[in-house]
Amino acid sequence: MKILFLTQYCPPEVGAPQNRIFEFAKQLKKFNHEVTILTAMPNYPKGEIFEGYRDKKVVLEEIDGIKIVRTSIYATKDKSFTKRLRNYLSFTFSSVLTGSKYIDKQDAIITESPPLFLGWSGYILAKRKKAKFIFNISDLWPESAVKLGVLHNKLLISLSTWLEEFCYKKAHAVTGQTKGIVDNIVNRGFDKNKVHLITNGVDTEFFKRENRDEEFRKELGVDGKFAICYAGIHGIAQGLEVIIEAADILREHKDIQFLFFGDGPEKQKLIDMVKEKGLNNVTFMPVQSKPKMPRIVASMDATIIPLKKLDLFKGALPSKMFESLASELPIVLAVEGEAEKLINDAQAGITVEPENSKEIAEAVLKLYKDPELRTKLGQNGRKYVMEHYAREAIARKLEKILLNLK
Repeated sequence: MKILFLTQYCPPEVGAPQNRIFEFAKQLKKFNHEVTILTAMPNYPKGEIFEGYRDKKVVLEEIDGIKIVRTSIYATKDKSFTKRLRNYLSFTFSSVLTGSKYIDKQDAIITESPPLFLGWSGYILAKRKKAKFIFNISDLWPESAVKLGVLHNKLLISLSTWLEEFCYKKAHAVTGQTKGIVDNIVNRGFDKNKVHLITNGVDTEFFKRENRDEEFRKELGVDGKFAICYAGIHGIAQGLEVIIEAADILREHKDIQFLFFGDGPEKQKLIDMVKEKGLNNVTFMPVQSKPKMPRIVASMDATIIPLKKLDLFKGALPSKMFESLASELPIVLAVEGEAEKLINDAQAGITVEPENSKEIAEAVLKLYKDPELRTKLGQNGRKYVMEHYAREAIARKLEKILLNLK
């Protein structure tokens, strides 16, 4: 098949959607399909176009054998809603007006949402290229934006809901990243026969315990310490203040160090919070390239994965969870719902109430004091992810959905 992924996010950017889509593209290519990614000029998360891509309308390149077509986007560091909207809409239109000139006829176009507006682009491109339109949902929009308090305008909410439902109706297949997303769509009356669960997964050969590096731990200043990390986007949804508060509770335990890897709109606020509290047990590191992540994750002793205490996130399965499981890293999970059930079923970590710094601190202390427990939880996690979330098996499921549409 000739398969096109339409997404605003793609390497060399680092992040969950970038990794997931690119890994699916590589797997499908490995299965002998011709795969192209139509995406924006890289600019995430700093909001500025990367060096080498600036002042260009279109860039054609190849990464790991995958053909990449990049079109223009309005990049901005301003996090106001109107600027973010302009950011989304600029690529929505450039992907169709410019991108379509560089795209051959396709069999399937897999469109990533959010941003939701890209659903319109995917539908138009599918019509033009005589392709099946597949709509992939990694986050329910506009629902999540409303519940996080970033979308208030009633007209925009109404228009977004109309577009969301239009895309569900017009898509030949709808894929959701979690059971919660799939159930939400089906329960709203859309055809359950065309709604499929395609979860996050992980390359278990890329992320593994053997990547642990003691020299790297020395470089980080955590040699001989208990290093617990958060690696990912520093955004509103994660509610990362709770980790700082837990670090404050544990400040007297000099052998426990909290490390943050990544960037995002809330990072400066978190740095300021640490300074204000005078904490020496918190380290902030910049965004790391994807090839460095297996060594970083495996070199930690545990990880914390939080989300805000909202019903919206009861259906979330953070991608960083799978990377930690594959790396035999015990998880302190402050998320309710699907993710909580997965960690408990796998017996791979300690689940706590979201936004509860006291419970997080207690879980961290428990892991710090019990190396045997850490080892057992880590081994359980690796075993579970190998059985249920290996990337190749999930890509085969996606391939089957596409082949059945022909």
